Amino acid sequence: MKRPLLYILTVVILAAVFAVPPAAPAGTKDPGEIAVIAMGSVEGVVGIALEEHLEVLIKSAEDEGAAILVLVMDTPGGLSSSMRGIIQQIETAPFPIVVWVSPSGARAASAGAFLVQASHVAVMAPGTNIGAAHPVVASGGDIPNADMKRKVLSDFAAQIRALAEQRGRNPEAAEKMVTESVSYTSTEALQAGVIDLVAEDLDDIVSWVNGRTYRTGGGNSQITISGYRVAEFEMNPRLRVLQFVSRPDVAYLFLVAGVFAIVFEVLSPGGFVLGVSGAMLVLFGAYGLRMIPFNWAGIVFLLAGVAVMILDLVVGGIGILSLLGAGAVITGGLILFRVPGGELLNMSYSLMTGAVAVITGFFLLTAWAVWKSMKKRPVSGSDGLVGASVLAISDLSPEGNVLCRGEIWKARVPGGKFLESGSPGAVERVEGLTLVVRPSDKGRDDLDKDTGGKPQ
Repeated sequence: MKRPLLYILTVVILAAVFAVPPAAPAGTKDPGEIAVIAMGSVEGVVGIALEEHLEVLIKSAEDEGAAILVLVMDTPGGLSSSMRGIIQQIETAPFPIVVWVSPSGARAASAGAFLVQASHVAVMAPGTNIGAAHPVVASGGDIPNADMKRKVLSDFAAQIRALAEQRGRNPEAAEKMVTESVSYTSTEALQAGVIDLVAEDLDDIVSWVNGRTYRTGGGNSQITISGYRVAEFEMNPRLRVLQFVSRPDVAYLFLVAGVFAIVFEVLSPGGFVLGVSGAMLVLFGAYGLRMIPFNWAGIVFLLAGVAVMILDLVVGGIGILSLLGAGAVITGGLILFRVPGGELLNMSYSLMTGAVAVITGFFLLTAWAVWKSMKKRPVSGSDGLVGASVLAISDLSPEGNVLCRGEIWKARVPGGKFLESGSPGAVERVEGLTLVVRPSDKGRDDLDKDTGGKPQ
């Protein structure tokens, strides 16, 4: 009995040993493991804020152990320097980066087209567009110098061709977006070979990349996804502030408010709050304008409008010039970004027009009050004493004491004149703590009222 039991026990142990699967080699991923798909939004002007945002996204996705990073893009373009910086980050990323122009109605214009070509996987949602990547100067116009224009255009065309060739896309069709400012719909872009896929949702993207191998900054990376979870990352508050300042309508409002604040400081000097605040607002506005193409005519309209409103206040007009000036300020905002590249920018014209109208109205009302107060006779300080009534409480021959506004002052009568005690007078000027007075013919009752009472 013992021997059959021993045989059975031996068989059971051997079966249990061989039933245990071998341990996976270190550094390999179980095919059944849930993959991490990192997602981040790339919206607004391509600039310093987005460049730093992508750096944070890549680091966060790497810490999360992401298989791929999907950038949901909607941009009108921006600075070429930031564009090149973002391209370098995509090239050196440790995992494949998917640029997905989404949702419907989004676009990858100007610098955004370069970022799509730099991505390992270029995807567009239905109803989106890409292109219009012709380079322009910071003010939004075409490059004025013919030789420089040819050099810059050649450089940008070569760069987008190189990016397209590297990712196996059509370099000629990609180059047309730079040299001819061609724009493609999602369907046209796929047919032209400048993107890899038209996808409505993330599942379409994951299905397309699964099993493919991409060359990344860490070497060749094969994507194997049997299941996945999404890790979404948002832009941090500091970068949101920088991105907010670079909005066209906000930048112009900062510029308008800053100019008005500086004008207030000039009209009513003596403090520093308005001047410093205005300077800071102008700097914020200038930062925003540096991030986007703009039209110098808009700046001229702004400055001319402010100058006309000030002129109306100085000459004492009836408000017609102020209305024209306000119209010029609003017009400046409306045309400020209507330039090549600028017409693609997101901005709320209704918000900007309403806000500029309110700021302009407040400026006119306040500036009118300040200007009106400047014309009034001073009522305090040494200047406020000029013309005030006095009552001699001692003989002034030529010096003595007088009662003025309830206070006893040292006074004198100029030109060797004499003012008898109890006689009325008026202040001509103030010399230090001495009032220079002249005789007055005011009645005693009026005098008591003006001087603050009868002498004791």
